[in-house]
Amino acid sequence: MRKRKLLFTLLTAATLMINISVWAEANSKIENYTRYADYEREPDDSKGEESTMVTMVGDEPVTVDWEDNESVEALKELAAEDLTIEMSMYGGFEQVGAIGQSLPSNDTQTTTDSGDIVLYSGDQLVVFYGSNSWAYTRLGKIVDKTPEEMKELLGNGDVTITLSKS
Repeated sequence: MRKRKLLFTLLTAATLMINISVWAEANSKIENYTRYADYEREPDDSKGEESTMVTMVGDEPVTVDWEDNESVEALKELAAEDLTIEMSMYGGFEQVGAIGQSLPSNDTQTTTDSGDIVLYSGDQLVVFYGSNSWAYTRLGKIVDKTPEEMKELLGNGDVTITLSKS
């Protein structure tokens, strides 16, 4: 009887720990989604039209909130003549593609979420439809897609991303 009670107590504790872990992960995803779900980008007149980029995933335009850093500025320069990046699925949570040259980078340990766009190893564009932790340079975030839409857009095979000046 004592062994059963101990086993029951251990199983209850393990179940509680699992539930807390699942709840914490779900809560994090909900907070991230709600942070961007009602996001409406205000035009930034201080940058002028010259600095904006049109971003296409395949034939679908996506809205990106670009970071203000030298990596993005270098990417915008490359996009002046339409930059096409052939992406490949990797790890079941991201698409990765060679930019074709190295960009300035400032890698920091980062936990990504669906929609995040980062620079990896100075010359790889990575777009997430899941989550990962690694040292990246943040480039931007796709803000007009839910995590489910991101998975549908990126999770069914290799894609092409095109960046161009608007």
